[in-house]
Amino acid sequence: VAGVEAMGIRHRTYPLQRTGLNPLADLHTLRSLERIMKDERPDHVLAYTIKPVIYGCAAARRAGVPAIHALITGLGTAFEGTSRGRKLLNQIASRLYRWSLDGCSTVFFQNPDDRALFVSRGLFGDGEITVGDGSGIDRDYFAPSAVTDPAPPRFLLVARLMEEKGVRVFAEAARRVKTIHPDARFRLVGYMEDHPGAISHTEVDGWARDGSVEYCGPTDDVRPFLADSTVYCLPSHYREGVPRSILEALAVGRAVITTDAPGCRETVTEGENGYLVPVRDPEALAAAMRRFCVRPELAVGMGEASLRLAESRFDVHKVNADIIAAMELD
Repeated sequence: VAGVEAMGIRHRTYPLQRTGLNPLADLHTLRSLERIMKDERPDHVLAYTIKPVIYGCAAARRAGVPAIHALITGLGTAFEGTSRGRKLLNQIASRLYRWSLDGCSTVFFQNPDDRALFVSRGLFGDGEITVGDGSGIDRDYFAPSAVTDPAPPRFLLVARLMEEKGVRVFAEAARRVKTIHPDARFRLVGYMEDHPGAISHTEVDGWARDGSVEYCGPTDDVRPFLADSTVYCLPSHYREGVPRSILEALAVGRAVITTDAPGCRETVTEGENGYLVPVRDPEALAAAMRRFCVRPELAVGMGEASLRLAESRFDVHKVNADIIAAMELD
């Protein structure tokens, strides 16, 4: 909040249960947003992330906002799983998206897989549909940092400590690699989560005790950890938009190993700036990691390729300019 105020931006707060499924709480969110929009009378509303899109766009329509825009930053776990409960959640999320996106002027997607899914299910009305390159990255703040000492390799994962982010896959792959390459290092940075798929303190402590993964705790500044790494890993099977943590690694100039999954696959050109591996496959991840153990110099050339990708596709100024133009604010 202090950072927003320092930029001279006035803000309003509203209640939101980010991971909750309580319909009364969500109704309270909708009504609160509607009251705020009637008070503020905006010309444009841009809503992003799942619940703010669903309830923010609906509230804006009810409040008579002239131009409403939705930014789909990935689908999370709402469209995953085959259990009865997951299928029900999938159906509810689809109906809520269809209800909220009706009347939007623009719907922005961060990857083509999400766009294709929404098109196949008819989840929006007649507004313009556009696919961008994630949220973009500030290449001045995340300045390049050369890989000057690639051996032994140092693998880094920065993520909320959730099973869906591939944290357990990372730990298992690290254990397998260390049996052959004991000098390789594996560091984990991130916040513990209050989430059904959360990784427990006990499990993380066990990885630290057996020497497979160093848990560095949470941080508000990942740059020192990126600078001390040679390869960035995100074995996620979460429905990402385009993972911001990978964009940060690209901007710093790190080789990337991630999953061949929506959002993640947008950040890697196979064999050029990193490797794509199947989801939930610790052996495939370990095999990709071993390549950097056998040939640590790969991290140098691939890191340089990541820098070029960050510059050509993911610069925040380019991404913002595209969004502003689509909203007809330029």
